Amino acid sequence: MKDNVSEEHLYLDLSAQCRDGIFPLHTSVALFLLSYCDCKLFKVFFVPTGEDVDDQFMTKNLLGELEVQLIPRCQLPVVVQSCCLPAVVGKDGRFCRAGLSVVLRHIIQKTYEADPSRKDVLELLGFKKTCLKACAEVSQWTRLCEISIPLAVEGFLTASPEHCQTIPPDILQLERKLGEPVRVHNDDKIRRQKLQQQKADAKAAMPSLGKGAVEESKTGDMQEHQLPSLELNLAFSKLLVQEASDVVNREAAHIRRIKTSDLPLLDHVFAEGLYFTLADIVLLPCIHQFLVFSKKQGKNLVNLPLISSWYQRVQEVPGIKQAAGKCNMEFLQLPELMSTPEELLQDFSSVSDELEEEDEDSHFIGGPRPTVTKLMENGIEAKFSPHPCPSWTLDWTNLPPAVSPGEGKMSRDRALRKQQQLNNLVGAVTKLAKPGDVIVDFCSGGGHVGIVLAHMMPSCQVVLIENKELSLVRAKERSDQLGLNNIWFIQANLDYFIGTFNIGVALHACGVATDMVIEHCLKARAAFVISPCCYGFIQNTVKFKYPQSHQFKEVLSSKEHMILCRFADQTAAQLPPERRQMGKQCMGLVDLDRAWAAEEQNYSVQVLSMEPESCSPKNNMFVGIP
Repeated sequence: MKDNVSEEHLYLDLSAQCRDGIFPLHTSVALFLLSYCDCKLFKVFFVPTGEDVDDQFMTKNLLGELEVQLIPRCQLPVVVQSCCLPAVVGKDGRFCRAGLSVVLRHIIQKTYEADPSRKDVLELLGFKKTCLKACAEVSQWTRLCEISIPLAVEGFLTASPEHCQTIPPDILQLERKLGEPVRVHNDDKIRRQKLQQQKADAKAAMPSLGKGAVEESKTGDMQEHQLPSLELNLAFSKLLVQEASDVVNREAAHIRRIKTSDLPLLDHVFAEGLYFTLADIVLLPCIHQFLVFSKKQGKNLVNLPLISSWYQRVQEVPGIKQAAGKCNMEFLQLPELMSTPEELLQDFSSVSDELEEEDEDSHFIGGPRPTVTKLMENGIEAKFSPHPCPSWTLDWTNLPPAVSPGEGKMSRDRALRKQQQLNNLVGAVTKLAKPGDVIVDFCSGGGHVGIVLAHMMPSCQVVLIENKELSLVRAKERSDQLGLNNIWFIQANLDYFIGTFNIGVALHACGVATDMVIEHCLKARAAFVISPCCYGFIQNTVKFKYPQSHQFKEVLSSKEHMILCRFADQTAAQLPPERRQMGKQCMGLVDLDRAWAAEEQNYSVQVLSMEPESCSPKNNMFVGIP
């Protein structure tokens, strides 16, 4: 165990406690992971969300050896007060990680750094260390695990008796997910091995003719005590740090010749497929509370065979029962369960696809030109305001090297274009900012915008928000070189930032992220300076439906708007001029819809082109003022 790992503070919400759980469920999940990892690297604080929690809470046999302190929210580090919990902050109080998935992944990484022999903990991050890495705003799976299931279970536990008669739709969605075929990176090889095992088992199980009832009895016994499936062998061999080749032999030649389309599909062993991951850790305390409550109520709700099998299988994972014991979780031993009524899953299936099916337009005509023409016929054309300061530029030659984007791994040409982009955004922010303002650099990446702003405006507080840890760590290293003390770093999805601020800025926020940034600014009544990017990734989500403005909705269907988004990405320098011009026109129309939607919220918004336009193929910029 390494001794040089610095202690960090972990802050968890505390709303209620029952015999075998702490609420909200995000807190139970975080504590369960700490117990599973046997991690004592964090100083843990509970932040009460109500008035009925006192120090006596801590005297109960709550978490075994884990020491926890209470702290009111008003005494949290200021950067943590700007975030939803759970959150982790370093000793300097300037780098905060917030949100369940981000915090859990950090606990895993810190545990492994402190003790590199804990490869079992590192394996929780899954293939290429990507488990629950994609943010909930774009990943349906992350959203289900991180947000939907915990909220659904909490709602189920607190609902009135008449409202807890049916299984929550999100639980049904998990049951459905567990029934879907598994996809893994070496899918073809494992499916061939499964086919070979199936053929071997069928051959061994074939009864000899004429053996009568005695042989039937033996066959029944054999079916009752079947060997574990290939999927189970693979899953548990990995947990025991064995090589898969020790479990299954190379497939025979005739098996290798079979088409991939004719191979059997793989069954779920754990939540994400074959292997035990962080997703299982997140779901286990939630599903446990759901099942315990259902049993106490005597409700006939536990008719979820796949969730039931998963729940009992997870209990056999090494270390899970010990972790549950530390958290006072008493696992249920469930009876053989009925199948989920097929109509329930079918009904839910139709609900889950409604985003894809809505706004269908049988009269839709493809391509950008009919859509652009349709808008023009209704008096809607792309409009660009004149640039307020086209020749404004930072004095890059006299700035410290760590301020310049050229300090990164960029080519000279790319660094020049990045400087030109920064001239546009920083120039606009400079005109808006006042001493004492809080400026938030959303989707900050390596901090190119935020670090320049913090250096140029020492009287303002700058906050960098970014989901990618490595990018934010690089930004902090550059900030430390400059000795900046007016800058915070928050690794979190945008939805976990709840702080107040005066100006929001984003350089090349990808796809829907631009609309999320605008939404944050509208809620805070903050000005914004935003350059969008990746229009082709725009899609209808739980939060956003396109088009957004009243004027566009009256003319375009959602599919027609998506055509504009796809062609708005056709602006690369190597494309023919006519195609680039059409791409720029589509960019202008998509951003006009965004601008008009913001103006419906009592904002004044300008859409303009950055100068020079060659600084980026995505050279549009919004300036919005409440």
